[in-house]
Parts: sequence; structure tokens; C-alpha cells
Amino acid sequence: MSDLMRRLDETASWLRARIDAVPKVAIVLGSGLGALADAVSGRIEIPYAEIPGFPHATVPGHAGTLLFGTLEGVPIVTMKGRFHHYEGHDMETIVYPIRVFMCMGIGNLLLTNAAGGVNLSFAPGDLMALTDHIGLWADSPLRGLNEDMLGPRFPDMSKVYDPLLIQLADSVANRIGFALQHGVYAWCRGPAFETPAEIRALRMLGADAVGMSTVPEATAARHMGMRILAISCITNMAAGILDQPLTHEEVMATGKMVEQRFSALIAGIAGQWGKL
Repeated sequence: MSDLMRRLDETASWLRARIDAVPKVAIVLGSGLGALADAVSGRIEIPYAEIPGFPHATVPGHAGTLLFGTLEGVPIVTMKGRFHHYEGHDMETIVYPIRVFMCMGIGNLLLTNAAGGVNLSFAPGDLMALTDHIGLWADSPLRGLNEDMLGPRFPDMSKVYDPLLIQLADSVANRIGFALQHGVYAWCRGPAFETPAEIRALRMLGADAVGMSTVPEATAARHMGMRILAISCITNMAAGILDQPLTHEEVMATGKMVEQRFSALIAGIAGQWGKL
């Protein structure tokens, strides 16, 4: 067994010993989107600092705890805060929790993020289902020797985000009373917000939203054969679209504004997904 697999097994075993049932869906919460955790029943909350192999979350709006419980009767685990490249973490660290989830027997991953709107028809507060992503210029969590126990050397990336799960998300959104946007998410490493010229270039490449997370986790999950759905909260319009500076405070404020609708959407998706 490789050192990586040994560490993953240690973390997975440590967590399994502290819960009653293996979750059906793992959920990663982005900046300002942590209010969903309040809807979780039967809560078991574990700080990252106590979990073997987990680093600490350092970004405002990321609580840094792993929350086990149920949403609409479905057992789930929620990451209240993720790890980012701009914090200084390497790719293996960023995707370590996702690999732990798979080693625990969790095959479904729901990613969320706060994103800037690149598509000029979007508005702050919109929610967007990812149909694809752009991450060409960034490092890959699969770089280096392949861990064959996790997945193939060259994983197919044609349908990272499951079309049937996007349909499910659309159905839940319609039931709540709003239309879910669809689009392509571009990953930039941060932590500086992108320049107006970079946003114009991303729009020409086909991006609808831009952010600093999600793509590494989705890549690692796809490598392992997990079913993936990802939802962006458009918390601001990207640089150069509006005549105003970009701030993390705006990201947090918009997340607060849409937290009820967002929480209802994610809970509804988890509830339906867990029964598939």
C-alpha cells in the first residue's frame, strides 16, 4: 500500500468510527454558504484540526469543520469550508478530503462555490449549475505518479458534471420557484481577483462564471468515478463589468442574501439524490 493510500485509509477509518452510517452524499460548502449546515439533523461536528490528515481552513466564511447528519432524511457529510491553492496548499492537500470520502464509500459529491459572473446576462444572487469547467493553465491534482487504486492514469473528462443530476437540480429549483442558470466555470488560482482583461479573455473562451475552487476537487472526484454535481452562487459580477471594486465582503453579503434559497435547493437536491 502506498503512503497516500495508507493515510487515506487511516483518516477514513478514524471518521467511520465516529459515525453511525456512511453518508450517501458529500457536500462541499463555499464562501458565505455555510448556513445550509443549520438544516442538518442529528449533527456530529468534527473540527478539521482533530481529523488525521486534514489541514486547517484559513479563509473568512469557511468554518473549518466536518458535519455529519441528515438532510431530508438522507445521511450526508458537509465540509464547512474547503482548502484552496491560494492558501498555500498543494494539490494533494486540496483534494485529500474528497479522496477520503470515496475511501469511506461515499460515491456522490455535491460541490458549491461563490463565483463571479462573467456572462453579462447573469446577476448577483443567481445560482448556476456547472455544465463544464476551464482549468487549462492550473496545476492538476493528478500530476505525478498515478495512484491506480484511486483511478486511471488518463481519466475521461467529457462529462465531469452528471447531466442527470443537473436535470434533478433544475427540477428542485423549479419546485422552489426559480430557474437555475447553467454555465461553464473557469478556475483561477487567486487570491487576487481577476483583471478586466482576464475576464474578457475568459468570456471569449466560453466561461460564464469564475472562481478560485471546485475544479481540483471535481478533477479528483472524476478520477475516482464519483458522480458530481456543482452549483455556483454568483456573488458579484466579475472585474470590469460594473464600475466598482471587488471585495470579499461583497461575496459574503450576497451569500447571506441568497442563503435561504440556496439552502432549500441543496437540501432538496440531496434529498432526491440520496433516494436514487
